[in-house]
Amino acid sequence: MNKDTIMGFVLIALVLLAFSWYNQPSAEQMEAQRKQDSIANLKSQTLMQEKETERERQARQMQKQTEADTTALFYEALNGTSELVVLENEKLALTLDTKGGSLKKAVIKGFKGIDGTNDVTLFDGDDHLLNFLLAGKQENIVTSELYFTPSEQTAQGVTLTAQAANGGNVVMKYHLGQDYLLSLSIQVNGLAGIFPPSYKEVEMEWTDHCRQQEKGYSFENRYTGIFYKEAQDGGTDNLPETSDKTKTIEERLDWVAFRNQFFSIALISKDDFSGNATLSSRQEQKGTGYLKQFEAKLKTAFDPTGQKASELEMYIGPNDFRLIQAVEQQSSFGKDLDLEQLVNLGWWLLRWINRWFTLYVFDWLTGLGLNMGIVLILITLLLKAITFPMVKKSYMSSAKMRVLKPKFEEATKHLDKPEDQMKKQQEMMSLYSKYGVSPLSGCLPMLIQMPIWLAMFFFVPNAIQLRGESFLWMSDLSTYDPIVEWGTNVWGIGDHLSLTCILFCVAQLVYTWFSMQQQKDQMVGQQAEQMKMMQWMMYIMPLMFFFIFNDYSSGLNFYYFISLFMSAAIMYTLRKTTDDKKLLAILEANYQANKNNPKKTSGLAARLAAMQKQAEEMQKQRNR
Repeated sequence: MNKDTIMGFVLIALVLLAFSWYNQPSAEQMEAQRKQDSIANLKSQTLMQEKETERERQARQMQKQTEADTTALFYEALNGTSELVVLENEKLALTLDTKGGSLKKAVIKGFKGIDGTNDVTLFDGDDHLLNFLLAGKQENIVTSELYFTPSEQTAQGVTLTAQAANGGNVVMKYHLGQDYLLSLSIQVNGLAGIFPPSYKEVEMEWTDHCRQQEKGYSFENRYTGIFYKEAQDGGTDNLPETSDKTKTIEERLDWVAFRNQFFSIALISKDDFSGNATLSSRQEQKGTGYLKQFEAKLKTAFDPTGQKASELEMYIGPNDFRLIQAVEQQSSFGKDLDLEQLVNLGWWLLRWINRWFTLYVFDWLTGLGLNMGIVLILITLLLKAITFPMVKKSYMSSAKMRVLKPKFEEATKHLDKPEDQMKKQQEMMSLYSKYGVSPLSGCLPMLIQMPIWLAMFFFVPNAIQLRGESFLWMSDLSTYDPIVEWGTNVWGIGDHLSLTCILFCVAQLVYTWFSMQQQKDQMVGQQAEQMKMMQWMMYIMPLMFFFIFNDYSSGLNFYYFISLFMSAAIMYTLRKTTDDKKLLAILEANYQANKNNPKKTSGLAARLAAMQKQAEEMQKQRNR
């Protein structure tokens, strides 16, 4: 190392020492920094102590909880591992969870699911829960919190046991029958001492998140609700299907059911559900995949001594009238359950028609193995054949009034003043009587047909045999058949246009035109003027039907289309085959016979005559 290098290092060292000395803090600055460091250290120590205190508090809390749990009657049953147990037959597959001992999944086989699968998943996961609550003196037993141990397990049955610390237990038994009926029971053993002496009922909380199973949300939701039957041969009733509702039922009940359009879950009690059952239904929004949230709070008989189990049954299956009748016979409770009321056949008269006529015809035609579209056509033909005599009578009555219209106008043309209208009606009724014509005979047969139309309005949308069945362009007769869909809901229309609904409304328009022409040909005087106003109202009706039926099933719209088309064809045929000259000659012969042998005025004509006489007497009194 030479002299110059050494001098360089010395100079650099001197510069660094001078810079360090110049930048060192003063005594005041060093004191301030020391205080600041002390405060930071104090805060850090305080935070660490607080964290340590919180951990200790949580540890103590957990320790207390553990000590409390270890003293609980069902300490071991409160800790365990969830296992799934499957019960299955040819119609149904049910999955039980040993955590809570409740059904977690129900699959109905042989029915097409909304996702395209060959089975319908009625519920899965947390969508469904049946929870039993047993109120003890010191602590409550809640089955949803217990882990059960399965035993005696077969393909269609299992016994679930939750063991208590005192040697007692809670036992739940399940057995699946050959179809859609599941038997279950709950029983306690060795636990009589934990319940009050007066404890005789077990409480149940039953919930179900009802899934959408069909394409049409609005239509399916209209037929989804909670149904129940009063015990001791009582009737069935239900909560409103179109709004949120909570209701307390004071009467004892045989069963409570969560029903959607084509499938139901019904809970049946052997010893009835006691009074004051609370039922709740809440609507779900379209697009969520669910229709409604159901909840039922129920009570049934319970034996704390364990000598007798609380027995229940569940129907989990399709809303098929004949099938439910058959399954009901498998019940071991010996009750007239009337579960077929879950199939909506309409109000009392309409239900009677569907129950004792439509069902038998439908069973016969479906038994032939025909396509469901053909079945609907054949039912329409059969109903038209049955009602044809009434339709013909109605038409002939209108035809008689049509051919007599010129004579009636001539006979009453002097009575066109407003004050003469009562006398005009009286004169016309007298002429009707002489010609042997009854103006009401044209209306009565049509009124008789109306219940059949209304009966089919309830029968077709609820016939599960139509579900998933295709015909012509209709891929599923149980739901709408869109020719255009736009995905956004439009008020009054929805998110689609249904082709069968359009055809139905067009057929209604054609049929209305035929009817209006027939009625216009028989009106006299001011009646014809009044008919013009009614005519516009009748033409508006098909438009109203479009907004109502666009969401309805294609099967129902197709039935109405075929029915109206045939009705229009029958009216057209009768019009073409009626000889007006021959009909008028028959009426003239009646007039001559009645003219020579006058009949006593009766019925409407007699009432009109009495009213006319009373009006004349009142007018005379006013004139005096």
